[in-house]
Amino acid sequence: MVSWTCLLFLLSQCLLVSTYFGRANAQTVPIVPGLSWNFYASTCPSLKSTVREQLQIVLNQDIGQAAGLLRLHFHDCFVQGCDGSVLLDGSASGPGEQSAPPNLSLRAQAFRIIEDLRRRVHQKCGRVVSCSDILALAARDSVYLAGGPDYDVPLGRRDGLNFATVNATLANLPPPSSNTTALLNSLAQKNFTATDVVALSGGHTIGISHCISFTGRLYPSQDPTLDQTFARNLKRTCPAANTDNTTVLDIRSPDTFDNKYYVDLLNRQGLFTSDQDLYTDSRTRGIVTSFAVNQSLFYEKFVVAMIKMSQLSVLTGNQGEIRGNCSARNSNNLWLSSTVEETEKGSYSAF
Repeated sequence: MVSWTCLLFLLSQCLLVSTYFGRANAQTVPIVPGLSWNFYASTCPSLKSTVREQLQIVLNQDIGQAAGLLRLHFHDCFVQGCDGSVLLDGSASGPGEQSAPPNLSLRAQAFRIIEDLRRRVHQKCGRVVSCSDILALAARDSVYLAGGPDYDVPLGRRDGLNFATVNATLANLPPPSSNTTALLNSLAQKNFTATDVVALSGGHTIGISHCISFTGRLYPSQDPTLDQTFARNLKRTCPAANTDNTTVLDIRSPDTFDNKYYVDLLNRQGLFTSDQDLYTDSRTRGIVTSFAVNQSLFYEKFVVAMIKMSQLSVLTGNQGEIRGNCSARNSNNLWLSSTVEETEKGSYSAF
């Protein structure tokens, strides 16, 4: 275990690291053409309050949905860009993104929450707000309502007309068994830095995982980077490699968006290989440590990385459409059928 005395020492070391990072904030992140901070100021001025007020009700009833909404936004943006394509049901032409193994564990309720938010927003403003913008706002508000930072996101996205293939989905969502090299290489293709990767991984400070996503670290042999007590507790929850149980991603504060995930990593209590290896790898170890001892720095870098992510390959202007139903194209509603499973099973992803 890492003592607080040791953490104080690490803090002194991390002051140098934070100097290297520089001081950034949301307003310094470049905004892609077509998006703006006040996109709906005249067409839907009640948008942000409508989304936040309804999510406050939802999360007061089940704070676990915050992680589900955040992860849904991640899985949308990493695959084909932030176009709401993950929300589309499969069609007669083939399975949608929801059928890909990394997306089988997305929470079914998260899809319902987004559709309910769309209905409320469109009732107030008409069909002027895209599902992809509603998802971006819902992810932002989930972070804030779970105790994390409050920040603005640029808006103006349009909804995609097609979902990505299963193969494209698999190629763009690194599995939880990924090491740091795989994560850095994968996200470098989307122009994310090592700091961005570590900050986005901090989304694992809330949420749960099925055993199947990490039992490779327990069976047939135990990952030596696992803390012994932590490993024993995981084996109680997951007594076999194929156990269909779940556990929290952050053992210290699983329902609060804070920096305790990084403290877990310092104590060798990261659940996934993709988590723990961030502390093992010398390229990211200092970043993990700096976030573990400086929550404000983590929040700052998380906001920057999230705003960058929320603008990946967005559709704007006359591109795409504004769906009247988040799960179906406007022109093809009759051909679409749901593939979201109530069981919310399947493999996880590193994000």
